[in-house]
Amino acid sequence: MLTSAPGDPVRVDVLGVGVSAVNTESAVARIARWIESGERSYVCVTGVHGVMESQRDPALRRIHNASGLTVPDGMPMVWAGHRAGAPWMRQVRGADLMLAVLERAAERGWSSYLYGGAEGVPELLEGALLRRIPGLKIAGCHSPPFRPLTVEEDEAVVRRINDSGADLVWVGLSTPKQERWMAEHRARLDAAVLCGVGAAFDFHAGLVPQAPEWMRQRGLEWSYRLYKEPRRLWRRYLRNNPSYVVRTALRPPKLLGGGGA
Repeated sequence: MLTSAPGDPVRVDVLGVGVSAVNTESAVARIARWIESGERSYVCVTGVHGVMESQRDPALRRIHNASGLTVPDGMPMVWAGHRAGAPWMRQVRGADLMLAVLERAAERGWSSYLYGGAEGVPELLEGALLRRIPGLKIAGCHSPPFRPLTVEEDEAVVRRINDSGADLVWVGLSTPKQERWMAEHRARLDAAVLCGVGAAFDFHAGLVPQAPEWMRQRGLEWSYRLYKEPRRLWRRYLRNNPSYVVRTALRPPKLLGGGGA
């Protein structure tokens, strides 16, 4: 049975995925504790897409549930938490979490590695972040090819990241690829935290506009993204959104015991 481990943030069972009942401030605080204590973990940033992909892939569901945090990226996750009895739960968008953690990183001297995005995107992102956050340390960046890496290539990536001395690895490969990558590489990487933030790479690099705040608060960010990227996203939303509504009506979200707020 899915539970929330003692000492970890309370989780909400959303169709078998344990979504952490947190806000941005508490998520940043937990990540900071991992870095300062030397604990190693990974962070999933999930919404309806991640939850529904987990219905079709039990291994992906286990990856979400084994994370140090699976933060509520979309407002439907927040509404599920409120419905289950976690009124303190707030949306933690990947793009917002990334900026909040990087601001803390600049204050405390933590370094980051940027892994993912199309060719040239990590370099654009690095420049944008360094201009935005004074004192930020970027240890390196890399855009992998859009194909499975050979064993030798993968070992080279691990060496490159470890040799950089990064405390944080930001992974922008999109769901579910980034979640699988973090789970597969967690034990081999020295960085304290791996964080899969997907579209945040394109957002902060200035390549894709973000939805207005009023749309985010009303759970309409998906419609804005669909308007901006219809060819890439229409199948995802058509497949996932109606099914999510039906399934959560039949299996309401519930608060998991054993954790801490």
